[in-house]
Amino acid sequence: MTALHRDRTPGAPDSAPAPEQAFVCSGAGAGKDFVCGIDFGGTKIALATARPDGTILASERLITEAREGAVQAVRRAMAATRELVAHTAATTGGRCVAVGAVSPGIVLPDRILLAPNVPGWQDLALATTLCEGLGLEPERVAVGNDAKAAALAEYRWGALRGADPAILLTVGTGIAAAIVLGGRVLGGANGAAGEIGYLLRGRGDTGFGAGHAPLEEYVSGIGLGARGSELLGREVDAAALFTDPDPRVRVLVDEALDELAVHVANLALTLDVERIAVTGGLMRSASRVLGAIRARARVAVPFPPVVVRARFLQDAALRGAVSLAAEVLLRSPGSADLASNAGRA
Repeated sequence: MTALHRDRTPGAPDSAPAPEQAFVCSGAGAGKDFVCGIDFGGTKIALATARPDGTILASERLITEAREGAVQAVRRAMAATRELVAHTAATTGGRCVAVGAVSPGIVLPDRILLAPNVPGWQDLALATTLCEGLGLEPERVAVGNDAKAAALAEYRWGALRGADPAILLTVGTGIAAAIVLGGRVLGGANGAAGEIGYLLRGRGDTGFGAGHAPLEEYVSGIGLGARGSELLGREVDAAALFTDPDPRVRVLVDEALDELAVHVANLALTLDVERIAVTGGLMRSASRVLGAIRARARVAVPFPPVVVRARFLQDAALRGAVSLAAEVLLRSPGSADLASNAGRA
């Protein structure tokens, strides 16, 4: 089952146009036209149509059904996108002029490296698949890494606006740090800048070479849940650990947050960061997460950055997808392109 969430405009037509008529495939759009963002996640796929300034018009969410593989997930996402776009076109009188999509991993033209745990996802040519599935020309589609695109959204519309250098720290199911440097989201030589889940915690760690992400396994939502379940002898998730009164659990969470804070402080030292915004599922306990990072930065960093709650907490990746689509409209031949830089991972 899917549920559409649409903002209705008084007097809007009751019937949607044909899906192919709801997209602008070439030429310029009109003032009422909009963009579409798609967030492909390991457990859910989120969609939204929005104005180019980031104002959300309508949204929808699907279950990824990861065990069934990448093909069915993309097929259902394309069908839902066409429907959402058609309804938004009927409501606003505009058309979709660009689509942005994000995924965990390093998004290359023909595959996705460090891909999420969805069978076949690593073989997905995401941009080409979107163009073919939605009938769009390549220049109207932008794809990229979810965390880096989220940083682009925060830099354009959110808590990182005007800050440089800056970091968007994502702490949820996984962890990542997207770095804004010189007004651009840093991709790195291989698109892997900011993949801090692979940081080593000690001299004995071999990390990626042994199939591990040491920091992520210790401080992420999945890592905390696994260690908390082992400690308590029953299945628990990270959210439950943050509210559990057991002193042992309190120590486990505090030690994990301090470990995270040490690495974030090192990043702040390395880059002389002006501001750090934090997003992700663990920010349901924002006071503890932010408190740990602020306390460590205050004593360890000569010029401590401002550490704030991100504007987009629960839909950061989706906002990032929208930001990539909005950046498509700003492209011009030969210009430096923030969208392609942000999405190159």
